[in-house]
Amino acid sequence: MKVSLLTESLRMKKQITRTFHFTICTLALTLLLFACDTLRKTPERSNSSRYTPSRSSKSRGTVARRPPARTPARKPATASKPTYSRPGDMPASAVPQVVQVARTYAGTPYRSGGNDKNGIDCSGLICSVYSEIGVKVPRISWQQSEFGQEVSSIKDIKPGDWLFFVPEAGKEGYVSHAGIVTDVRNQDEIMFIHASTSRGVREDNLFSNYFKGRFVKAMRPF
Repeated sequence: MKVSLLTESLRMKKQITRTFHFTICTLALTLLLFACDTLRKTPERSNSSRYTPSRSSKSRGTVARRPPARTPARKPATASKPTYSRPGDMPASAVPQVVQVARTYAGTPYRSGGNDKNGIDCSGLICSVYSEIGVKVPRISWQQSEFGQEVSSIKDIKPGDWLFFVPEAGKEGYVSHAGIVTDVRNQDEIMFIHASTSRGVREDNLFSNYFKGRFVKAMRPF
């Protein structure tokens, strides 16, 4: 009886073992088949993640981007010095013509930066008058005050000379006003034409109370 029970127990263990092995094998085979099917359905991937357009794609309108073109460096502009007339370019006989042209501007209103009879400032008057007779002189008053030869004494001032003034009487300062001598009548009456900020282009006496204290120098441009 004991032998029979032992034999039956061994037989059942073998059957359980075979069933377990069969189950394991079936499960493994199922997983293998599923994996193969998955691999067949997965599309092939390129070795590189970066897209490189082919010739055919370019022909369909795909344009490869190019790096932005560099803006060519501009050569620094070379500042050329203006060429002014020289003292010998205008004879002394032309001075009456200078005075005559200057007086045609009488009554022109003052306009800062102006250069014509619609409006003009003091240095613009000098520049425009000489320009009309074909002579090129500086446009800015402080440049005009260094153009030509300085007149050493007031008693030596002549028509055609340039007069220069500072803003405040009796004080040193920058050149702020200029005019052209039109007539020397006597030692106390030297007339000059200029663009007044309040009354426009007019003639005044150098020895008037307003101008005599502000006068700083006279220049003979030619």
